[in-house]
Amino acid sequence: MPRYVALLRAINVGGHTVKMEALRRCFVALDLEEVSTVIASGNVLFTAGGSRPAALERRIEGALAAALGYEVATFVRTPRQMRAAAAHAPFGPLGDGDSLYVGFLGTPLDAAGRRVLAAFGTDVDDFAAHAGEVYWRCRMRSSDSTFTNRKFEKAVGQSATFRNITT
Repeated sequence: MPRYVALLRAINVGGHTVKMEALRRCFVALDLEEVSTVIASGNVLFTAGGSRPAALERRIEGALAAALGYEVATFVRTPRQMRAAAAHAPFGPLGDGDSLYVGFLGTPLDAAGRRVLAAFGTDVDDFAAHAGEVYWRCRMRSSDSTFTNRKFEKAVGQSATFRNITT
């Protein structure tokens, strides 16, 4: 059976606290196997037979909304897709103090979305899009940047979840 990772938005941030055991139980209840969580930020590894990533996303989102009482945007990737996302280096080597974040999207940005993304650039923040991901290089603490996931989602009209490249 194929192995997947689900990257969940709004898990253990913004007042939404979810125990990892409860999260694992939700995935097991969907008949997903070999379920494990990676750190407490909404990263779930699992195996699933006969499903496509988009169908898995819908199933997981429905189950999590029912169990948690709020919508949880879900982005399912294969190990190969995760390796490709981690290997992509749109900014070359990072400088001292730089952080790199990967934003996972439901669909790749179109030309208009890429223009919106570019408009977020500052002397502190650089952005690039590749496949179904957005890359953000931040030259300070991300919490001190003017860029936020919420602003990005509103501007491009789709959900996203960001992870530090070290995750």
